[in-house]
Amino acid sequence: MTYRAHSARYDTMQYRYSGKSGLKLPVISLGLWQNFGGTRDYPSAFEILSLAFDSGITHFDLANNYGPPPGAAEELFGDVMARDFRPYRDEMIISSKAGWGMWPGPYGDFGSRKYLIASADQSLKRMGLEYVDIFYSHRFDPVTPLEETMGALASLVHQGKALYVGISSYPEKQTRDAHRILKGMGVPCLIHQPSYSVLNRWIEDDHTIEACGELGIGIMAFSPLAQGILSGKYSKGTDGTRAEEKNSSLRRAELAPNILAAVDKFEAIAKKRGQTPVQLALAWVLRRPEVTSALIGVRTIEQLKDNLGALANLSLSAAEIAEIEAATKGALLDHRPKF
Repeated sequence: MTYRAHSARYDTMQYRYSGKSGLKLPVISLGLWQNFGGTRDYPSAFEILSLAFDSGITHFDLANNYGPPPGAAEELFGDVMARDFRPYRDEMIISSKAGWGMWPGPYGDFGSRKYLIASADQSLKRMGLEYVDIFYSHRFDPVTPLEETMGALASLVHQGKALYVGISSYPEKQTRDAHRILKGMGVPCLIHQPSYSVLNRWIEDDHTIEACGELGIGIMAFSPLAQGILSGKYSKGTDGTRAEEKNSSLRRAELAPNILAAVDKFEAIAKKRGQTPVQLALAWVLRRPEVTSALIGVRTIEQLKDNLGALANLSLSAAEIAEIEAATKGALLDHRPKF
């Protein structure tokens, strides 16, 4: 049966401009980081992706190494694009990245021109695309000159392989430097993708968020639920959760008693608002005008619907913000980029 997008797909989603650009993004974007690897079958993947698009989520975020195994998420998304999404390509923002380890040897990691250009070509091939809308430097490389990394991004724009470029997990100084270098090459730095949540505020602590606002760079906040911690599911134990997986990126220290106690208080605040903690977590991230979109990751349709429920109430009063501050005091995670 041929997929036809829902006629009312733009009726409830909210959109924000990315910094000082003309590009609007949905306030909730869908990332394919850990949930669309080689074990995900087409029907279940399409069920989630099509509901997302039917609900106004126009932005799908990928990277070369998303899986597992690396490349699997882009291959799966490429299948969906070829079989069902192709007629809607011009209604979608599709992004990819390079910067983390992808293939053996000295040319498959970090920020060299060799790696970024080759990786972009591979990503386009896996997804069956002529271009991506956004291509990111996935992390700052302390060895490669930043001029080389940004020059590679600018080349992708000039070659028509990316419409826009951005950076991910860059601290304030490197964010300012990247913006300056790209501007000198005639290419704007459209967006910054850092981790950001009520439990993880490194972009506030080092003033990266203010720098983005000043420079006109949009923010795509990833892990707004602190990898699921803010959903409250870990307060009930870790059995059957991602924390039990062999290669989980969630550290046990992040499930310490003080963290879980703060999450319980956070959940109580959400309940008073008639929301789930997931919905409150998204509202908290999106309270900042510098944040263009919250990047979610879901495993199930039910999780996607829970996230979308945040759209019903994204407003937070000063009293609610103060209550959240008190509830999470002394329970913040340190996710500052390390290089």
